[in-house]
Formats: sequence, C-alpha cells, structure tokens
Amino acid sequence: MNIKKLLRVFASYYKPHLRLFVIDMVSAFCVAAIDLIFPMMTREVVGKVLPSGQMRTFWLFMAAMAAIYLIRTGLQYVVQYWGHILGVRMEYDMRRDLFSHLQTLPFRFYDKNRTGHLMSRMVNDLNEITELAHHGPENIFLSTVMLVGSFFMLLSVEWRLALILYLLVPFMAWFAIRYRERMNKSFKDLRVKLADVNAQLESSISGIRVSKSFTNEEYEKEKFGRGNQRFRSSKYTAYKHMAVFHSGMEYFSSMLTVVVVAAGGYFIYRKWMEVADLLAFIMYVSVFMQPINRLTNFMQQFESGMTGLERFVEIMDVKSVIVDLPGAKELENVRGDVEFHNVSFSYDGNEKVLKNINIKIPAGKTVALVGPSGGGKTTLCHLIPRFYEVKEGSITIDGEDIKNYTLKSLRRNIGLVQQDIFLFAGTIRENIRYGRVDATEEEIIEAAKRANIHDFIESLPDGYDTQVGERGVRLSGGQKQRISIARVFLKNPPILLLDEATSALDNETEIKIQRALEELSKGRTTLVIAHRLSTIKNADFILVLTEEGIQEKGTHEELMEKGGIYADLYNSQFKDYISDEDHAAKLAGGA
Repeated sequence: MNIKKLLRVFASYYKPHLRLFVIDMVSAFCVAAIDLIFPMMTREVVGKVLPSGQMRTFWLFMAAMAAIYLIRTGLQYVVQYWGHILGVRMEYDMRRDLFSHLQTLPFRFYDKNRTGHLMSRMVNDLNEITELAHHGPENIFLSTVMLVGSFFMLLSVEWRLALILYLLVPFMAWFAIRYRERMNKSFKDLRVKLADVNAQLESSISGIRVSKSFTNEEYEKEKFGRGNQRFRSSKYTAYKHMAVFHSGMEYFSSMLTVVVVAAGGYFIYRKWMEVADLLAFIMYVSVFMQPINRLTNFMQQFESGMTGLERFVEIMDVKSVIVDLPGAKELENVRGDVEFHNVSFSYDGNEKVLKNINIKIPAGKTVALVGPSGGGKTTLCHLIPRFYEVKEGSITIDGEDIKNYTLKSLRRNIGLVQQDIFLFAGTIRENIRYGRVDATEEEIIEAAKRANIHDFIESLPDGYDTQVGERGVRLSGGQKQRISIARVFLKNPPILLLDEATSALDNETEIKIQRALEELSKGRTTLVIAHRLSTIKNADFILVLTEEGIQEKGTHEELMEKGGIYADLYNSQFKDYISDEDHAAKLAGGA
C-alpha cells in the first residue's frame, strides 16, 4: 500500500489532538536540549572551575545541574504520560471509526472475513498503532534534534575527532537499512499468523459444545496447535532478524566508543585536546548514540505500527455498495405493498441463486414461501431490507424502488425473525429492548406476553434481569426464539419477514406462538418461510420456490388439489403421522 497514503491517514488522527501533540513535542525538545547542555557544563567544570579552585562556582554549577534535572524530570513525565495519552486518544478514535465502519459494511463482507481476523485488527493492530502514534513523531523529532545538536557540539569540542566519528555513521546506516526490509516482512507475517490464531480460537470457543458432543477435543487441540505452531515459527523468524539487527547496532555503538577513546588518547598525546575535552566528547558520544538507539528501536515499532495501520486502512477502504442514493427519502406511512420485478441475484456474480422472480404481495396479506433447501428462500428475504443488493430487476414497496428509500427508514419498517437466533450477552430485558431501544418497561412486558414468554421470565429468580449467557446459552432453543419474536412485537413494523420463526419450538409452544404471529400479522404485510407446512395453511397464498424460480402459486387448498410440488412436499411431510388438526385438538384438550 502507498506509504504516503498511510502517513496521510495517520496524520489525520493527530488533528483533533494537536494541542496535546504540541505540548508533547515541546517537552521532548526541552529534554533533548538539557541532555545537550549537560556535557558542556561538565566540560566547563572539569576544565576550568576545578583546576582554578573556584569551589563556590563549582557548587553553583552543581545546584544549577540539580535544578535543571528536576525540570527535566517534570518534562519527562509530560512526555511519558501525556504522550501516551495522545496515543490512547488516537487509538480510541481509530477503534471508534473502525467499529462504525464495520456497521456499514454489507453481509457480503462478513461472508468473506472471519470474526477472529476482524477482532485481531480491532484490538492487536490498533494497540501497535497506539505505540507508534506516541513514539513515532517524538522519536523522529528527538533523534533529529539530538543528532544535529550533538554534531555541532562535537565539532565545537574537537572537529577532527568529530569527523572520524561521523565517518562510521554511513556503515551503521547501511546495516540498519539492509535489515529494515527483513524485519518489515517478518513482522507483517507475524501479524497475519496472530490473526489466524485468534480466528481459530474464536471458532473453537464458539463451537465448544459441538466439539464436546462429538468428543473431538483432541482434534480441536491438534487444529489449534498447528496454527499456534505456525505463529511460533513466525515469531522465531521475526525475533531472529530483530536480534541480528539490535546486536549489530550494539556492536557499532561499542566500536564508536573504542574509536573515540583511541583517537582521543592520541590527540591528548599530541596536545591537540585536553582531558576535559575528551570527557565531554565521550559524554557527547553517549548523547549521540541515544537518537541512534532510539531510531533502531523505533524501526521495529514502525514496522509493527505501519503493518497494523495498513491493515486498518485496508478495512476502512472497503466501501459498501449498499448505500443511500443521492436524494433518498424516508419510508413513512407504509401501506405495505411489496413487489418483485424480474429479480435475479447471485452471490459470486456467476451462478444465480434467484432467477427472474416476480412476486406481488398486496398490503396486509400473508404470503408463505416454501420449497426445497437451496432454492433461495432466505436470500429472497434478505433482499427486501437490502442486506444484499439486487443484481437484476427491482423490488418496490408501495410502488417505489427500495433503493430510493434511506436504508435506516427501510429497515426500521421491516421486522425479521430468523432461523438462526442470536441473543446478545446481557439480560433478557436488554435483548427484548433491542427491538426498540427507547421502549418502556410496560412495552417490553407487553411484547413478552404477546410472544408467550412473560410467564417463563417471571418464574426466573432474576426475572427480566436474568443473564442469557454467551449467545443465549442459558436458555433453550424455544425460549431464545420467543425472545427474538418478542423483539419484533416490540418493534411493531408494518412488514414482517419470518424465516423459520417457529422452527426451534416444540409442538405445543409452536401452536401458541403461531396464534401470536397470526395476531401480529393482522393488517401487516407478512412473508413467511416455512418447512413445517402445517404452520402456513392459513396464508393468503403460498409460493413454491425452486432453483428454477416460482413454480406454483395458490392457497393451500388450491395447491393440494393441483397435486404438484407443494402437494408432494405436504404429503411426504405428514406421511405416517396423525393429521395436524387431530394433533392440535389433542394438545388443546390436554392443556
């Protein structure tokens, strides 16, 4: 990725915190200035004050040094604390923006990216960027000031020795540049392997009940172990390059001191410099090495941080194709006429899941969608709220293309109960309130009653404050489904999409919920996907969807008389079972 673009994005996050950034840089500059002054003061004391016996002046120098270093301590505190606070604030902004951006991306993005990888980018990568945000500009600025400052100070002490010292710098630079690319590559690979480990961990923990039920714990250990081993190998390689890099730089640092002592000793022998000058020179070598050591450490930090920044920008550059069109209007006063006009759709751009679908659902009617698995029933549902974008044709609500409505208003008017139930970690109350976050307690309870879950909730020790656990693990499938249905009751939308809404319920509860859903559907446009055909017998009309499109349409009685696909599905489903009417009567009698 273009380094200029990365730096431009990085710099944009400094703008809101420019004042704090300036304070950090000014404090860092003052610290550098003090470090540059100290060797000169030492030279003055050792070379002139002590030999002349001016003890009063000597103690004044010592007091001044103590005061200066007290000030330096305060400035160093500012750099260490507020500098890191600057990084934390930038990390907060970047994590906020990344999370907000993830909310805008379509289902297609999440179909291709694993949760663990996204979590790694959200947490680990941004932690690295935080360190770079604080130390990056500071290290570059301080290093520049101290390198330039120490260069001129060294020239003022003994220019010939300074030139000898600086002749060694190109060799250090050559070594650093040579290993920079290797470190960059190894740490980038390390970041990828860490994301793989996180993804595997997230998958294994989420599926722990499945692995235990199949007694596949050892298999999971082996699978995780392979990813963990690849991560370890990557770390070995990265730290090897880092060790060579730092060891080499330490060697050059030591050689600089040896060269200075050797050359300085010779210069003293030739009367070209004094002992005090050599002492000051050695101290300046230490000052000179500070920015070099800082830059060598910064290189590793820079590579890690820029790798994280690159991965951050990669996601931020992903733009959703499902956005509000210019001039999109609010969907208000919904009647509920939904119509599909020659709609075709494919996930990969090749094989079509839906082909030339034409459906007209009049306002307030209930339409059932049935057919074999893989026919595109759920996909069709997901096209109405624009979770995926129609490739060919159009979908209209009240005669207007859904693309002409704002996404927020479109989805606000559509209620969806899916077969795959998801509850957030939290309380039952919080999960029901998700249907409308500003709902009152009375409205939440009313929604729970209509979903036939209120009595169960009241029987729990903590009632509506009961924790549901990760993904609702503390509740049964039927209980989770009824809570998800309560959300839709609370949302109270004019258009309902019920994708196997009663699939997780036992027969007795299914009948109760079916009655509740029928009540909710009154006066609303409802599209029901069902495999249990007994639940959709009272639909205004039924559509049979296969891979070839809509094959049959009619009421339950009409389709049964026709003796086609629907009749075959219905008869095969109820073969060898008592009729659903007898079953319902039996349950009602035993209730």
